[in-house]
Amino acid sequence: MRDAYQEQLDELADGLAGMCDEVAAAMQKATRSLLEIDLQLAEEVISEDVRVDDLRAAAEEKAFALLALQAPVATDLRTVVSAIHGAGDIERMGDLALHVAQAARRRHPHPVLPEEVAPYFAEMGRVGVELARKAGQVIRTRDLAQAAQLESDDDAMDDLHRHMFTVLMDRNWSHGVGPAVDITLLARFYERYADHAVAVARRIVYVVTGQMPGPLTV
Repeated sequence: MRDAYQEQLDELADGLAGMCDEVAAAMQKATRSLLEIDLQLAEEVISEDVRVDDLRAAAEEKAFALLALQAPVATDLRTVVSAIHGAGDIERMGDLALHVAQAARRRHPHPVLPEEVAPYFAEMGRVGVELARKAGQVIRTRDLAQAAQLESDDDAMDDLHRHMFTVLMDRNWSHGVGPAVDITLLARFYERYADHAVAVARRIVYVVTGQMPGPLTV
């Protein structure tokens, strides 16, 4: 009976880690659709978003079943409760990748990004995808040092996000209001995507240590 219970907990963690892999792939495709003006990639991200929603529903169903049938305590209880919250964070990451793809589709066949800002969004995409993948690894391994590393990695995203405002406020900006609005929203999508990945890592710290999620110090 105990082995079956532990297997259910492991399946719950594996499901969340798999969700991280899904949203990493979604953001990678969404960023490419943005940079390469690729409508097909954008459509793939949009149509595949329902899969992340389904994975969240499945994870929550497993978690609530464990609460109802197994009455977990201590670390196991923290695992289940954190899984419920973490599934929401990861699903939101999928939504943010979806928003990026929708922006690419909305402006197609025209580019969303002026040439001078495209490299910054390429870097934001890279950082975001790496954060999502690392969050999945943290779920699988419960490695506190790697969880703390996500906090440092997120600083790079915050720097890129702030730099976008510097670019947009420059007196030499010549692309008008429309692109400025698109860039402001897109930068925010990437920044929030990274924040949700860090939130997932913080929940694993809570699972392992019993300390409520907060700034990571390892």
